[in-house]
Amino acid sequence: MTDFDSIWRILDEIRTVVNAVLGECIWNLAYDEKRRAIVLELTIFLDEDAISNLCCQFPIPADYDGVGSRGTKFVFYL
Repeated sequence: MTDFDSIWRILDEIRTVVNAVLGECIWNLAYDEKRRAIVLELTIFLDEDAISNLCCQFPIPADYDGVGSRGTKFVFYL
């Protein structure tokens, strides 16, 4: 069974980090049940240094997931 309370808490923490580091630039932030992961897509494209810096700030491990239709994508496996 999925613990949605924990997922919502993690979503809030991710949103807080992105807003603090980059400003409001989230295009999509949602839980993907098929992947059992949280997916984040920004409205901007980041270079490698910015990606690395942002990944270090998240409360759970983040993986670079490539370039989406709007910007840089990250995935957080739970």
